[in-house]
This record gives sequence, structure tokens and C-alpha cells, in this order.
Amino acid sequence: MVRTLLALKGALVRGALAQLLDAEDDIDVVGEADTPDELRSALRAERPDVAVVDGDLVTADQLGDLASAGPAGGPDGGPPGRLLVLVQQRRAARLGPVLAEHCRRIGFLSHDVAPGRIVEGVRQLADGQVVLDPDLVVAALAVADSPLTPREREVLDVAAEGHPVRDIAERLVLSAGTVRNHLSRIMAKTGARTRLEAVRIARESGWI
Repeated sequence: MVRTLLALKGALVRGALAQLLDAEDDIDVVGEADTPDELRSALRAERPDVAVVDGDLVTADQLGDLASAGPAGGPDGGPPGRLLVLVQQRRAARLGPVLAEHCRRIGFLSHDVAPGRIVEGVRQLADGQVVLDPDLVVAALAVADSPLTPREREVLDVAAEGHPVRDIAERLVLSAGTVRNHLSRIMAKTGARTRLEAVRIARESGWI
């Protein structure tokens, strides 16, 4: 059995996918999560073979940390499960470094992929195969031309959702002052006069 964890936003979405996966004879959904902290706790507690993760739930740095530590996480070891990340194409660019470094441990599929493809992806990852959506790979390569650092892209990506500085800092585990410094550098690098203009320029350029 492929022990599978679901870390997706929205109880209805998680429930529907859990039903789909549990209907398969070789897949067992062993847990669910809808925050980064719940994801880490569930990975340690359940030690799944594969975790299906919403790309909007975690930052690129957090994904890299999870891939490096393994879902068992921490010094107690355990099986080195894999992550199947569902990503919106417009946000794929921020994952370029993670994709290049961890493609053996993390699979990437489009957020809008057919449910059956997720089932197939879970099986492929559990079998040690590479799971990558070609369109996401192309979008991720756009990061090579970006003047923004990975952390600046993450800050701008969260800022694009309309969050104030305090909320951005809390979500990325940074100080408010650090976030303001990042935003100032982002606007200087993009030539933008406002945060909204920086978001527009970055999106049009495929950087976030």
C-alpha cells in the first residue's frame, strides 16, 4: 500500500481527493493537513510514502527543507517519503531552484490537473519515478532571467495576495523590518513605484 498524506487548502477539496485515492486498492490516505505546521506534524507522525501538497500552502524554501530532511523529518529518521506538489502555472517560476535540486524527491503537477493524473503521480513517486509537468518546467526556467532573489520572489508572491507587511512577515517567518527591506529592493529592481506595480511587472515577466 502507498501510504499517502494530503496537505491541501479546503476541506471539500481534501475530502474529494481522499475519497478518490482511498478507492484505489493500492493507496491508503493516512492523514490530512491544511497548514504548514500541520503538514510537518503529520509527516513526522504518519511517515507517508507520498504527501500531496498544495503549492500555495508552503514556500519554496519550506519545500526545499522538507525534501532535504525527508517527510519523517528530524533526527529520529524514518522512511524518506516524497512530495507531490500541485502548482499554479503562474507561480511555477519561484520553484525553479527547488525543481532543479530535488526533482528525485519532489514531483510537480499543475494545480488544474485531472484527478486521475494525481493518482498516477502518487504511484509514480512511490515507485521512485520522476513526476514533472512539462509546462511547469518551462515556466520554472523563467526564473533564470529574474533579478529577484528566491526570498524576494517569495515576499512578492505573498504580497501579491494583498497581505499587509505584518501578515507577510508572519507567513514567511521574518521580521516586519526585513519584509519592508525586501519590498524596497524589489521595487528598486523592478523599477516600480508601488508594490502593486512591482507585482504586475513580476507577473508579466513570469518571475512570480
